[in-house]
Amino acid sequence: MDLKLSEKVALVSGSTGGIGLAIVTALAEERATVIVNGRTQERVNNAIDRIQQTVPNAKLQGIAADLGTQAGVELLLQKVPFVNILVNNLGIYASKAFEDISDEAWMNILEVNVMSGVRLSRHYLPLMLKQDWGRIIFISSESGLNIPAEMIHYGVTKTAQLALSRGLAETTAGSHVTVES
Repeated sequence: MDLKLSEKVALVSGSTGGIGLAIVTALAEERATVIVNGRTQERVNNAIDRIQQTVPNAKLQGIAADLGTQAGVELLLQKVPFVNILVNNLGIYASKAFEDISDEAWMNILEVNVMSGVRLSRHYLPLMLKQDWGRIIFISSESGLNIPAEMIHYGVTKTAQLALSRGLAETTAGSHVTVES
């Protein structure tokens, strides 16, 4: 399939394993230039090696930055000021009884699962609108609609992602920029 991405730059947050790695591999197969992101350089390098085994001609850039922090997002934005495609994939979860979830755990999961996407989208969306082309995708979960009793804090962040993507989609009406989850 040719999605005509050979001239596009794509960033996938949290892309050194799992769904994120599968997404960057698919984008590389479509000939996009892909930014691979993880918290450590070792994980980023390992992911790039794995992608290159499958897609030898992949155009890849690796950036180690903890996007669950404002400082990590700022570091990445300095290195990658513009993308055409943003996939907000970064996420953490933990199984824990509601009464055992501390304020610190709530704030951490909100920073990682929600604020990473807020910060990245806030930067890239206006640039996409100016170019009149772009894609922002939030990787949510069925947990955003069916909150799991053992992971209420996770479910809340996934619901927030759905709301955020819907609200941002409203701001792109009439343009060639789309926001989805």
